[in-house]
Amino acid sequence: MPLERALTALAVVPFLLGAASAPAGADGEVAFRFTDPEIVESSGLAVVDGLFVTVNDSGDTGRVFTVDPATGDTVGVTTWADDPVDVEAVAPAGGGSVWVGDIGDNPGTRSSVTVARVPVGRGERSVTGTTDVATYTLVHPEGPQDAESLLVEPGTGRLVVVSKTIFGAEVLEAPERLREGVDNELVPVGAGLPIATDGAFFPDGRHLVLRDYARAVVYTWPDLEQVGEVQLPDQQQGEGIAVDGRGRVYVSSEGVGAPVLQVPLPADLRATVNATDTRPDGSGGLGVDLTEVQEAERPEWPWFIGGFLAVAVLVALLRSMRPR
Repeated sequence: MPLERALTALAVVPFLLGAASAPAGADGEVAFRFTDPEIVESSGLAVVDGLFVTVNDSGDTGRVFTVDPATGDTVGVTTWADDPVDVEAVAPAGGGSVWVGDIGDNPGTRSSVTVARVPVGRGERSVTGTTDVATYTLVHPEGPQDAESLLVEPGTGRLVVVSKTIFGAEVLEAPERLREGVDNELVPVGAGLPIATDGAFFPDGRHLVLRDYARAVVYTWPDLEQVGEVQLPDQQQGEGIAVDGRGRVYVSSEGVGAPVLQVPLPADLRATVNATDTRPDGSGGLGVDLTEVQEAERPEWPWFIGGFLAVAVLVALLRSMRPR
């Protein structure tokens, strides 16, 4: 149908923009591959106690996979819900737990979304209907919004949600203390890159990274000033990003047997994050074994071409909606 084709073309424009305008990045080193055939659409990624945690995209039951990076094998599965709506993200919660974000809303019809604190680790466990899982309702202040990024601010533990929109993401903070059984209203604090599919804080708590399907952008926190970006390796459908305790960046993708890649950051960007890290151990914000990559200058021409394409697609969309 003309309308469907127009909408599809419109959605592709931001991906083309991001891929064309981001500085060149490295291919990324394969840290491991998911060996579990049940991990078919890895949509979020977190590092907890040296293990990697992921969740499948919408359509799966409420379960969280814990993976040993030494082998890529699943060493634990936690079942926390029977029928979540649209799970899209996972983030470290401390104490051997993660926050699971049931925050997706592609149709834009959900009056609220939920996050749950779920215990993870080695072994099989079911915490469905038990007191082991605290679930909280989050409400967007301006009505339904699709989101795939859930971050946790180091130190405070406050949750940050990033909407997934075509013309720029909205970064929102949850209340410092969440309450069960009531609506916890999100508060907008700034803007991020369009089509954000995941995000994570660096250990210093002063920087965070957001990704889309083609690039990763690093921002200061809480000012949300962009300090650098890097083009990500080609992936089937890259939807996960995580930062470990040493500041090393990892990205994941949908697909059975998909690799988790360790991504080097540009040397100047790495230096910027290191320069402001004041952690007591003095180890710096990023691991010293990250490969140095020089950041290429960002060309301006892709934005002009992208703008022209966006206008053309909008015209086609309007024409397709005319009554015939």
